[in-house]
Amino acid sequence: MSSLSSKPYQVGYALTPKKEKTFILPSLLSHASQIGVTLTKIDPSKPLIQQGPFDCILHKLYDSDWKQNLQDFASQNPNIPIIDSPGSIEILHSRISMLETVSKLRISNIGVPKQITITEVTNSENLGINFPSIAKPLDADGSETSHKMHLVFEKDGLKNLPLPFVLQEFVNHGGVIFKVYVAGKYSRCVKRKSLPDISEEKLVNLQGSLPFSQVSNLTAAGGGAEGCEFEKTEMPPENLVKELVEGLKEELRLNLFNFDVIRDIKNKDNYMVIDVNYFPGYSKMPDFESVITDFLIDVCSKR
Repeated sequence: MSSLSSKPYQVGYALTPKKEKTFILPSLLSHASQIGVTLTKIDPSKPLIQQGPFDCILHKLYDSDWKQNLQDFASQNPNIPIIDSPGSIEILHSRISMLETVSKLRISNIGVPKQITITEVTNSENLGINFPSIAKPLDADGSETSHKMHLVFEKDGLKNLPLPFVLQEFVNHGGVIFKVYVAGKYSRCVKRKSLPDISEEKLVNLQGSLPFSQVSNLTAAGGGAEGCEFEKTEMPPENLVKELVEGLKEELRLNLFNFDVIRDIKNKDNYMVIDVNYFPGYSKMPDFESVITDFLIDVCSKR
């Protein structure tokens, strides 16, 4: 649990309206202020130098004016931490570079699904990837379109999807996904229900592609993690999660991110990272208020 900060800290935040609504919750503001941390809203249209003073800046904005504003502030205030560096965040804006980061770690029993970038849909038979696959927009910048994914059952299912996209082999994983949230030295792993497994028999009757919003209908038709099975699903080994967290933190040079891990149903010792996101929905994490406050105190006190 959080302990009282030895001095009051001012944390400035610049977030999209949607992010602010889900992150700057009354419970976080209240917990932080009890511990001695004040969260202050930044006006991104005005120079940062004229706002504050701040002990730390927290942000999730990507436009060029904001980046310039941050740069001007950092050049005059090199000792004030900015969470996180725009250059580092950009690695996670492409679904190709985000998983290349995982591949670099070379952790045994950890892999990534096979994936390719599709810039045009041709008649060539061999894509070198198996179906079913998941089509994900190439850009992962948090916009509405970046979340529009499709489960593709056969090559014809690629025809009407917006280009370019990443095609990632679907791995049966027992209908359970593990989400690991990272905030500096703090991390939490939680399990969530996911897409149902698709058997060879079921695949024979599935055609085209389905947007994720409709995949739940598949679960109703059988498969997926039923309540009891979901409860019985074991969490990944703690030491493996810890090794992944430390490796990704070092490789990405980021403080705030989460990643999604699945367990390969064919080989239960093997895990795959399928997604890495910057500044995720922390409020879905248990006890998020104290984790975020403790993290902010750590950052501010190291100045």
